[in-house]
Amino acid sequence: MLCLKTTGLCHCYTSDQPILDDIALAVPEGSVYGFLGPNGAGKTTTLRLVLGLIRKQRGTISIFGRSLDTHRIEILQRVGSLIESPSLYEHLTADENLALLQRIHRVPRERVGVVLELVGLAGTRSKRVGQFSLGMKQRLGIAAAMLHQPELLILDEPTNGLDPNGIIEIRDLLVALNRDEGTTIVVSSHLLAEIERFVTHVGIVHGGRLLFQGTLAALRRERVPAAPVALRTGDDPRALRVLADAGVVARLSGHGIALAAMPPPSIAAVNRRLVEHGIDVHAIGAVEGDLESIFMDLIGSRAA
Repeated sequence: MLCLKTTGLCHCYTSDQPILDDIALAVPEGSVYGFLGPNGAGKTTTLRLVLGLIRKQRGTISIFGRSLDTHRIEILQRVGSLIESPSLYEHLTADENLALLQRIHRVPRERVGVVLELVGLAGTRSKRVGQFSLGMKQRLGIAAAMLHQPELLILDEPTNGLDPNGIIEIRDLLVALNRDEGTTIVVSSHLLAEIERFVTHVGIVHGGRLLFQGTLAALRRERVPAAPVALRTGDDPRALRVLADAGVVARLSGHGIALAAMPPPSIAAVNRRLVEHGIDVHAIGAVEGDLESIFMDLIGSRAA
């Protein structure tokens, strides 16, 4: 079942400058959906449309199986979001900021402490938000989005301003939310190497068009149908000679020996042959394409 679906979503800020062209998102319920693309690709505009923050010009948007046009209030009560920079009262503390939202959402007061703990801000209750770092404000924005325990959480570049440790903590938090509470998460980002670590599905947008949508595994199958093989041994020059005698094409690379793509039984045969010749095999296996290289290949092929 789809949690979020759009069809034919188009948007122009000027008559001759289309920002989005026929965006058709399909976000499965219970997924962590990475909405990926470079800055200016149309990610934020798409998410603002999905949340009703800007007027839809063409297309349809449905969330939880209901049209946003006719069930907007009902839908948004079940959605949490952080788009661009969080809106916060800088003269108030984190606790006071969330207490205001707690009254609006009509959730128990105890929930404020829970979400502050989740995002690592439990120890800052007496500190005014104006004294927060950019990363701390980002965390507080995520806490505000989570306050009412939404079924769908939409986050636009949530790790902006965070140091590497903060990025890891937010990633772990989102994984836990999805795993433990079943929250469907849509997270936009241009940090492909980071997003690859925890999403289940991806949508790749470039120049306002959706170039790919599906699982990470499907993306790899489509863009890297036959993965090359990497090999590290205790004696790479000798291993090359043994492989050459067996008719296996191989070459030295910066990280050991590179072989052409081959099926798993052939990889096992290579390993067995090297061991039979007294060569220690330290590592061997197919090399899956990383998301960043697949993305660049996808963008390049569409531009060609």
